Amino acid sequence: MLAVQDVRIAVRGLRRNPAFAATAIATLALGIGLATAVFTVAEALLLRDLPVRDQGRLVVLWGETPDGRFANYPVALDDAVRFGQGAQALARTAFFAYQGAWPAPVRDGGLVSRLRLAQVSGAFFDVLGAQPVLGRALRPGDDVVGAAPVAVLSHGAWQRRYGGSPDVLGRKVILHETGVAYEIVGVMPRGLDCPKGADMWTALVPSRTPAAAGPPPVIHVNVVGRLRPGASAATARDELSAFFARGDAGPEQRTLRGVAHGLQEVVLGDARPALIAFAVASGLLLLIACLNVANLLLVRGVARVREIAVRSALGASRSRLIALFLTEDLLLALVGGALGVGLAVAAARSFVALAPEGVPRLDEIHVDGTALAAAALVTLLALLLFSIVPAVIASSVPPRSALQGGARTGVTPRSRRATEGLVIAQVALAVLLLSAAGLIARTLVNLERADLAFQSKPLLIAELAVRSDAGDSTRQITLLDRLLPAVRRVPGVRAVSPVLAVPFSESAGWDGRFASDGQPADEAARNPILNIEIVEPDYFAVFGMPVRHGRVFDDHDRAGAVPVVVVSESTARHHWPGQDPIGQVLVFGSKREKRFEVVGVVADTRYRELRQARPSVYIPLRQSEFPFFLSTLAIRTDAEPSAVVPGLRAAIGAVDPDVALSIAARFDTFLDRMLAQPRLNALLLAVFAGAAMALAGVGLFGVMSAMARQRTFEMGVRLALGARPLDVSVLVARRGLALSAAGIGAGLAAALGVNRLLVAMLYEVTPSDGATLMGAVALVLGVAAVAAGIPARASARTDPVVALRADG
Repeated sequence: MLAVQDVRIAVRGLRRNPAFAATAIATLALGIGLATAVFTVAEALLLRDLPVRDQGRLVVLWGETPDGRFANYPVALDDAVRFGQGAQALARTAFFAYQGAWPAPVRDGGLVSRLRLAQVSGAFFDVLGAQPVLGRALRPGDDVVGAAPVAVLSHGAWQRRYGGSPDVLGRKVILHETGVAYEIVGVMPRGLDCPKGADMWTALVPSRTPAAAGPPPVIHVNVVGRLRPGASAATARDELSAFFARGDAGPEQRTLRGVAHGLQEVVLGDARPALIAFAVASGLLLLIACLNVANLLLVRGVARVREIAVRSALGASRSRLIALFLTEDLLLALVGGALGVGLAVAAARSFVALAPEGVPRLDEIHVDGTALAAAALVTLLALLLFSIVPAVIASSVPPRSALQGGARTGVTPRSRRATEGLVIAQVALAVLLLSAAGLIARTLVNLERADLAFQSKPLLIAELAVRSDAGDSTRQITLLDRLLPAVRRVPGVRAVSPVLAVPFSESAGWDGRFASDGQPADEAARNPILNIEIVEPDYFAVFGMPVRHGRVFDDHDRAGAVPVVVVSESTARHHWPGQDPIGQVLVFGSKREKRFEVVGVVADTRYRELRQARPSVYIPLRQSEFPFFLSTLAIRTDAEPSAVVPGLRAAIGAVDPDVALSIAARFDTFLDRMLAQPRLNALLLAVFAGAAMALAGVGLFGVMSAMARQRTFEMGVRLALGARPLDVSVLVARRGLALSAAGIGAGLAAALGVNRLLVAMLYEVTPSDGATLMGAVALVLGVAAVAAGIPARASARTDPVVALRADG
């Protein structure tokens, strides 16, 4: 009965003050909702284990150059096998192709589409300890020369393409480029996303065995290892470093050091630091919301001292009063938590809709029982944070003094310090979140303004699906000799050139280490690894790249002529500092058998990576021995790029029915994909920071309004004795700004330390960037001036007669 009576009293009390109740509930719903939404995302991506055995014992290893500029250096398959056999820290090893999962055109019936294909060793799934949900996984017998071509699907691809039908087993999927038909033998579990983004896995060795006679191409891989009991990732990393430095290793390999990462870190990639930042931001926002409600409750409790005194005089004990306050707070928390769950559902769905391409396990993000339990826990935590101290302080006023005093009674030094301390904490946390959001916003602006060093508009990127084997340079040049003139004749096309990969392909490009003529082998092994581009003479016109020095290619640069290259500026500076690079010679190959004369210099471009301009070397297609068909075309258009696609598709089909236009997209499409994660980072942190600033402003306004009401008698006396209204207004506003200044100082100190955790997400801005910090301070000061100014103006309009009579 006592609890029911408390609930009735609490409901009546909240109904008498609907503005307070609505503000407190909305504040809690915002904090609890966003915190629960971020927990939902983090639980699916960070906390939930991948569908593998003993995830913590799985590591992925590769090489890295000492300067860190080549952060994922692959290992030749033969070397990887040898390393795995001798590694003491690893019980077993498997491998996946260095380029990870890449989009490959496939035919299923009459439909040509793209799946992200990953080539892995036969023991890959066994080492991971991943069990299929349908059929079987790949096994070692599938990964030998002559084995029947088989494939397994990801759970997502199975659902999207085949509706989750068990009849998928036994179906044939034809790799469009080679015509090889892969039989689907299994489906892997939901959430297995290694390599990142994989839709289909095939065995490594049969996939790379050439149909024609001759040596198989070198296969480069990353190593996946299962640690032995007691071994660590650091031990495996050190063993790989020692393997690179072995005596019979080549000079280039001896310069490398090992890198080891946990499997989940590799799967999440760039999303991991952003998710951690969002989790911290949501926690801080929840804390601000609780501080805000605590302040509202404390101010309201102090204003109810006469009610508390009457209840005490009628026999209510202090514990009984605290129970009554906590009942009101519990009602606020329950309603706020319920609304917060609704907000969490909407926020989680929005995250899935806005998430950039490549974020893994998005189909697992939803508010489920775990998330609801988390919401209940967050609600309980919020209740404890915002209710205990205000209830204790409000119930501690002596009844006699409360009944005998005037309107000012109840404002004790302890309650005043508590309310002001909470305001300072809110302002400090708002500054911290605003500074973090400002840094991420600056990063986005810097990335959007990054100088690509070429003209990206109007530029069309077209990917071709080629059925026939065009693996040697003679055959691919013959095919391109037929394709390129047809493409140039399409209305709206100004120039066209094949390129190695689509924009921002990162590890899917081609790299090599060159040496200058006469450079010692040990010194050459420390040369930077260069991005290699195989291009037609029109390449530089297609991209609008100005020539810094010398010339670019022309039709004379073909087989039989002197082999030539064009190099980027940083390549020229490294190999011939202070010298004219034109006429110099670059050599390539393990025996330095390939010699190229430098004929031109262009800028370092950001075609392959957005965050870093790559030192590059450009080789004429007709002088190269590149082993793979250049299936991507870069096309400069005179009109809107999408307008030329129908004509382009028709022209390609007329030249060769075995060639199809797989994808045609504006260059900006690829740029938008690279900017999607930074844009999402900026948007979410801006939401958190904006909410934090608004809550801090509400908190400061509430405290200053209450303080002004509590000092009504004092202000009446001052005005009666001749003080000007402006003096009274300044007196009230000064206190609010002083509290804000204290919070700003604490927030800046915290930001200087905490913002360092964002360094992996930043680009061309430092964690302690002065302009960003001052911008956060200016915004908070502006909000504080408004929040303190309104009560200050109200105090200046106090009627002295009314104020003195009210205190009587």
